Amino acid sequence: MKAFAVAAASGVLVATVGVFASPGAAGAQALRPGRSAVVAASARPRHYLPHAAPKATAIAPEALNGVIKKTCGGCHSAQRKLGNLVLEGFDVAAVTGAAASTATAEKVIGKLAVGMMPPPGRARPGGDTLAVLQATLERLIDTQAALVPEPGVRAFQRLNRAEYSRSIRELLAIDVDAGKWLPLDTKSANFDNIADVQMPSATLLDAYLDAASEISRLAVGDPRATPTSVTYKVPRLASQLEQVDGAPVGTRGGVAVTHNFPADGEYVFAFTLHASPTGELYGSASPFNEKVEIAINGERVALLDIDRWMTQADPNGLEMKTPPIPVRAGAQRVSAAFVRMFEGPVNDLVAPIGHSIADTQIGIDGGITILPHLRELVVLGPYNPTGVSETASRRRIFVCRPLSPDEGRPCAQRIMAALGGVAYRRPLAQGDLAALMKFYDEGAKEGGFESGVRYALEALLASPHFIFRVEEKPAAVKAGERFAISGLDLASRLSFFIWGTPPDEALIAAARRGVLATPAGLRTQVGRMLADRRSDALATRFAAQWLRLQDVDKVHPDALQYPDFHEQLAEAMRKETELFFTSIVREDRSVLDLFTANYSYMNEALARHYGIPGVTGEAFRRVQYPDDRRAGILGHGSILTLTSVANRTSPVLRGKWVMEVLLGSPPPPPPPGVPDLEETKDASEGRMLTTRERMEMHRANPQCRSCHLFMDPIGLALDNFDVTGRWRIRENGMPLDTRGDFYDGTPISSPAELQRALVKRPVPLVRNFTVNLMAYATGRRMEYYDMPAIRRISNDAAARGYRFSEFVTGVVLSDAFRAKRVSMASAGNP
Repeated sequence: MKAFAVAAASGVLVATVGVFASPGAAGAQALRPGRSAVVAASARPRHYLPHAAPKATAIAPEALNGVIKKTCGGCHSAQRKLGNLVLEGFDVAAVTGAAASTATAEKVIGKLAVGMMPPPGRARPGGDTLAVLQATLERLIDTQAALVPEPGVRAFQRLNRAEYSRSIRELLAIDVDAGKWLPLDTKSANFDNIADVQMPSATLLDAYLDAASEISRLAVGDPRATPTSVTYKVPRLASQLEQVDGAPVGTRGGVAVTHNFPADGEYVFAFTLHASPTGELYGSASPFNEKVEIAINGERVALLDIDRWMTQADPNGLEMKTPPIPVRAGAQRVSAAFVRMFEGPVNDLVAPIGHSIADTQIGIDGGITILPHLRELVVLGPYNPTGVSETASRRRIFVCRPLSPDEGRPCAQRIMAALGGVAYRRPLAQGDLAALMKFYDEGAKEGGFESGVRYALEALLASPHFIFRVEEKPAAVKAGERFAISGLDLASRLSFFIWGTPPDEALIAAARRGVLATPAGLRTQVGRMLADRRSDALATRFAAQWLRLQDVDKVHPDALQYPDFHEQLAEAMRKETELFFTSIVREDRSVLDLFTANYSYMNEALARHYGIPGVTGEAFRRVQYPDDRRAGILGHGSILTLTSVANRTSPVLRGKWVMEVLLGSPPPPPPPGVPDLEETKDASEGRMLTTRERMEMHRANPQCRSCHLFMDPIGLALDNFDVTGRWRIRENGMPLDTRGDFYDGTPISSPAELQRALVKRPVPLVRNFTVNLMAYATGRRMEYYDMPAIRRISNDAAARGYRFSEFVTGVVLSDAFRAKRVSMASAGNP
């Protein structure tokens, strides 16, 4: 991969051409697991310049302007404006003169770095002319940015669903699903924490108030609680043939959940079974009567016999209830599952499938052993509450107990001071505490000490200081000026970036001592935080959103074509990718391992799905791939499934995903009126067409061809993986033809060849990774003025083998993370 160091001298820009050195032994040593995640300050070069070749190419700005006019002017004229980019009149020497010129130059740099322009089939300038043009533009812009760094503007952030749930767990030691109260988070630039789309509304604030009321009740407990019902539905795609995670050994199917009981008392557990289309019990043809076991924390509390002849026409339909069962307050693991009645294969005319309830009609037919399925579990109560037992959340809240009425208020002050410091992410001021104690006084009058604490806790959770992350500017800073973020606000940025939670005591203490004001102090904290188990948020929050793992839930593979795909397999696929990314974080491996690693994390079910032998049990473990069919995330079932449709693979979606998510260079949307691929005929001359054949018919349209030249070869190289990520060599009975040419002319026909074509040009991959990491860390979209910092971070990381910690440290030390500019619209506001 060529790299260029540019120097300005006498009006002529000189580009030296070099080659990135292989890490070799030093690189292997740097990537070895167990090495420190933080590099000493003295070991970090400010800029990384690859070894330069002795030969240099000098091209004057006027000549580069001619290159742009000749090569790009036809498509990017003011009339044609392809890609919404106009290069008419573009002047290389003036790229730092106006914001519009710099923004345009960054678009040009992006396309040149990826190698997508000029597009395949168009004439390209000879030699390294385009590389010199890219290096020249980068040098001019980066030099100017170093003189006048721009940190950008960001409004306040609010706690989104995930951050709210994690904050409640850190504060009160109770797990809640914030989605019960808060609306779906709006996403921008791939992420749900981007500030400018988090504007509050009356409806949203009401949701936070409702959440505060219910969570404070569950955390403190409510001895006067009235009966309510909570319903837990079993996903239709879930298989109910095997034991569910959290259910007792010896059971199958059903559901296992953690339920927060508000008080000691009696509770009733009701469940509903699935029915066939005619109203009979689904699975009524099974050769034995079933039993459903209700268990709390793994201990059986009820066992109910299922009447195989029950129907929806019965008085209670297909619903069954337990008698009242005494349960203690707090979080308890509740399961409703079938007792396993047999083990091993069944000699059926039709073999049972993994998607065990794909069709309810089959449940009343003979020749296949289909078993009854649970539809939902309902927890009702409490009835006859007797008080509130000690729980994890109460131990966290009640750090003291009043022994007399006079000690109630001082004890409450101590409680709220401790909780408030965690909730507000800073030490509580006297005014903050006084405001909370007013709510305590009101609640204490109505119901005593615990009622007062509950009222104050509700006020704490409803406070803007908890819900919003406002970074206050110094009083002397005016609109349009930049300022350094305070230590406490920087601690919050750091903790929500790496952990997705509020800062811990050590981070708050470091902020108060001024440690976070120094690069060395920030490096120390980054190393400590990356080593902490809470850094799994970088996988479950950052990587999951960047890679769009949530889209796995949107694809429901056709049950007739893919009968063994079910909810548990989809969850295993997501977990594989998250564990794989976590290993890169914890072991401080190269970011390029995302694309090249010859290992992954699997349990028995996922390994069997991939056709990899020797893996047994439900626990995930590291597994070496037996061949080069799979490498990195492009071999993960999660990625391959989310880039497919229900009944076929989609090379277009897979190619678009690689261009957009990995390379950061998405294709433009299709022109209006272009027919969808599904409108292309799927059969010809008495046989089903392959996806490739249908695509070739589709892109015969000239309007489609230009973009499909980029996407289709990428997607076809992955077409040996079916909709669910299994390896195949045929489609519709025909051999697969996966041959194509990468947009730089490299022939590719397999996942291994695609992986090599991508990593031979690592710069766009790591820069795009840095763009996403920095957007997630700062809570704002990256703009053209952020690109110099992004290039510096990725170049510095290159000198250290692209180790993950180098990217995190680079982002944390950047101006965009440590400072901000006051927007003109916020004049007079903090």
